[in-house]
Amino acid sequence: QVQLVESGGGLVQAGGSLRLSCTASGRTDSVNTMGWFRQAPGKDSEFVAATNWWRDDTVYGDSVKGRFTISRDNAKKTVYLQMNSLKPEDTAVYYCAAGPRFRMGAVRTAQEYEYWGQGTQVTVSS
Repeated sequence: QVQLVESGGGLVQAGGSLRLSCTASGRTDSVNTMGWFRQAPGKDSEFVAATNWWRDDTVYGDSVKGRFTISRDNAKKTVYLQMNSLKPEDTAVYYCAAGPRFRMGAVRTAQEYEYWGQGTQVTVSS
Protein backbone atom coordinates (compact mmCIF):
# COMPACT_ATOMS: atom_id res chain seq x y z
CA GLN A 1 0.00 0.00 0.00
CA VAL A 2 1.03 3.55 -0.70
CA GLN A 3 -0.34 6.52 1.18
CA LEU A 4 -0.46 9.97 -0.40
CA VAL A 5 -0.95 13.23 1.46
CA GLU A 6 -1.49 16.49 -0.42
CA SER A 7 -1.01 19.99 0.90
CA GLY A 8 -0.72 23.53 -0.37
CA GLY A 9 -4.20 24.30 -1.62
CA GLY A 10 -5.98 27.52 -0.82
CA LEU A 11 -7.55 30.68 -2.15
CA VAL A 12 -5.68 32.86 -4.63
CA GLN A 13 -6.54 35.68 -6.98
CA ALA A 14 -6.46 35.21 -10.72
CA GLY A 15 -2.92 35.58 -12.03
CA GLY A 16 -1.44 34.33 -8.77
CA SER A 17 0.51 31.19 -7.95
CA LEU A 18 0.26 28.20 -5.65
CA ARG A 19 2.42 25.16 -5.09
CA LEU A 20 0.88 21.83 -4.20
CA SER A 21 2.84 19.06 -2.54
CA CYS A 22 2.15 15.35 -2.35
CA THR A 23 4.20 13.14 -0.06
CA ALA A 24 4.17 9.38 -0.44
CA SER A 25 4.72 6.77 2.23
CA GLY A 26 4.48 3.02 2.49
CA ARG A 27 5.55 0.75 -0.37
CA THR A 28 6.88 3.55 -2.54
CA ASP A 29 9.30 1.18 -4.28
CA SER A 30 6.29 0.04 -6.32
CA VAL A 31 5.65 3.55 -7.66
CA ASN A 32 6.85 4.54 -11.12
CA THR A 33 4.54 7.39 -11.95
CA MET A 34 3.03 10.24 -9.98
CA GLY A 35 0.27 12.40 -11.32
CA TRP A 36 -2.15 15.18 -10.54
CA PHE A 37 -5.80 15.23 -11.47
CA ARG A 38 -8.47 17.76 -10.64
CA GLN A 39 -12.23 17.82 -10.41
CA ALA A 40 -14.42 20.90 -10.42
CA PRO A 41 -18.02 20.82 -9.18
CA GLY A 42 -20.31 19.24 -11.73
CA LYS A 43 -17.45 18.31 -14.04
CA ASP A 44 -15.53 15.14 -14.84
CA SER A 45 -12.09 14.50 -13.46
CA GLU A 46 -9.37 16.10 -15.56
CA PHE A 47 -5.76 15.07 -15.99
CA VAL A 48 -3.35 17.84 -15.00
CA ALA A 49 0.21 16.49 -15.06
CA ALA A 50 2.33 13.40 -14.49
CA THR A 51 5.96 12.55 -13.97
CA ASN A 52 8.05 9.44 -14.18
CA TRP A 53 9.24 8.84 -10.64
CA TRP A 54 12.75 7.82 -11.76
CA ARG A 55 13.37 9.81 -14.95
CA ASP A 56 12.74 13.32 -16.22
CA ASP A 57 9.69 12.43 -18.26
CA THR A 58 6.69 14.68 -17.76
CA VAL A 59 3.28 15.04 -19.38
CA TYR A 60 0.82 17.92 -19.07
CA GLY A 61 -2.82 18.44 -19.76
CA ASP A 62 -3.52 20.88 -22.57
CA SER A 63 -5.30 23.36 -20.32
CA VAL A 64 -2.31 23.80 -17.99
CA LYS A 65 0.62 23.44 -20.37
CA GLY A 66 2.99 26.38 -20.03
CA ARG A 67 1.49 27.48 -16.70
CA PHE A 68 1.95 24.47 -14.41
CA THR A 69 5.13 22.55 -13.67
CA ILE A 70 5.38 19.13 -12.07
CA SER A 71 8.58 18.20 -10.26
CA ARG A 72 9.74 15.64 -7.75
CA ASP A 73 12.14 15.15 -4.87
CA ASN A 74 12.87 11.46 -4.63
CA ALA A 75 14.71 11.78 -1.33
CA LYS A 76 11.63 13.37 0.24
CA LYS A 77 9.26 11.08 -1.68
CA THR A 78 7.39 14.20 -2.69
CA VAL A 79 5.97 15.47 -5.95
CA TYR A 80 5.12 19.13 -6.47
CA LEU A 81 2.78 21.01 -8.75
CA GLN A 82 3.79 24.63 -9.26
CA MET A 83 0.79 26.51 -10.59
CA ASN A 84 1.36 29.94 -12.11
CA SER A 85 -0.92 32.38 -13.92
CA LEU A 86 -3.91 30.81 -12.25
CA LYS A 87 -7.35 31.32 -13.74
CA PRO A 88 -10.81 30.98 -12.19
CA GLU A 89 -11.33 27.88 -14.31
CA ASP A 90 -8.46 26.21 -12.43
CA THR A 91 -10.71 26.09 -9.38
CA ALA A 92 -11.11 22.45 -8.38
CA VAL A 93 -10.14 19.78 -5.89
CA TYR A 94 -6.70 18.58 -6.86
CA TYR A 95 -5.79 14.94 -6.31
CA CYS A 96 -2.39 13.33 -6.24
CA ALA A 97 -2.12 9.81 -7.64
CA ALA A 98 0.52 7.10 -7.85
CA GLY A 99 0.82 4.21 -10.25
CA PRO A 100 3.08 1.23 -10.88
CA ARG A 101 4.18 2.13 -14.42
CA PHE A 102 4.86 5.14 -16.57
CA ARG A 103 3.41 4.75 -20.04
CA MET A 104 3.55 7.95 -22.01
CA GLY A 105 0.41 7.14 -23.92
CA ALA A 106 -1.61 6.22 -20.86
CA VAL A 107 -0.58 8.47 -17.95
CA ARG A 108 -3.46 10.83 -18.72
CA THR A 109 -6.00 8.20 -17.71
CA ALA A 110 -7.07 7.68 -14.11
CA GLN A 111 -7.05 3.90 -14.59
CA GLU A 112 -3.24 3.97 -14.67
CA TYR A 113 -3.12 4.94 -11.02
CA GLU A 114 -3.67 2.68 -8.04
CA TYR A 115 -3.35 5.08 -5.14
CA TRP A 116 -4.99 8.43 -4.55
CA GLY A 117 -4.69 11.20 -2.01
CA GLN A 118 -7.59 12.82 -0.23
CA GLY A 119 -7.51 15.95 -2.36
CA THR A 120 -6.80 19.60 -1.69
CA GLN A 121 -9.04 22.50 -2.67
CA VAL A 122 -7.74 25.23 -4.96
CA THR A 123 -9.95 28.25 -5.44
CA VAL A 124 -9.05 31.03 -7.85
CA SER A 125 -11.05 34.23 -7.53
CA SER A 126 -11.59 36.62 -10.43
